[in-house]
Amino acid sequence: MLAAILAIGGIAGILGLVLGYSAVRFRVESDPVVDQIDALLPQTQCGQCGFAGCHPYAEAIAEGSADINLCPPGGEAVVLALADLLGRDPKPVEGETKGKRVAVIDENVCIGCTLCIQACPVDAILGAAKQMHTVIEQECTGCELCVAPCPVDCIAMVAVKVDITTWKWPLPPAGPKPADDVRAPDATAAG
Repeated sequence: MLAAILAIGGIAGILGLVLGYSAVRFRVESDPVVDQIDALLPQTQCGQCGFAGCHPYAEAIAEGSADINLCPPGGEAVVLALADLLGRDPKPVEGETKGKRVAVIDENVCIGCTLCIQACPVDAILGAAKQMHTVIEQECTGCELCVAPCPVDCIAMVAVKVDITTWKWPLPPAGPKPADDVRAPDATAAG
């Protein structure tokens, strides 16, 4: 018995060393620009941009195959931040921009089919088969991917109530940047 435990422990130790070495030796460096772009995106993983999630969209932006204005959940703020980061001209957001919203399940109508759980990309829905489901409001990104699969239409998207914990300063309006060195004409030079 002791010999079997020592043999399995030795094999596990050797495999651990091999895996550790492989992780260091064969590590793939990611593009830092992709990471910066991904950090600016809202991480809703909703697919409204035409990509499977925020990271694939960030990769497409970095390689130039996607425009910076395809993220409706991020809205104008994300477009302006991406334009500033990448030195591109901001464009209007494609698609309908909505305020922050969360899914709400009518628990009296829910039949427990679990289709909404399977559709949620961020695991914000709790429940089990043939049991009532509910949404973890803090985890819900408002992507609306759970609404379409629901066979009894018990999921509604509700605007997040603005209170002291969710309110943010509005961004300044987009406009031309002020000139760096604009001075008033010198009155003594004209005279």
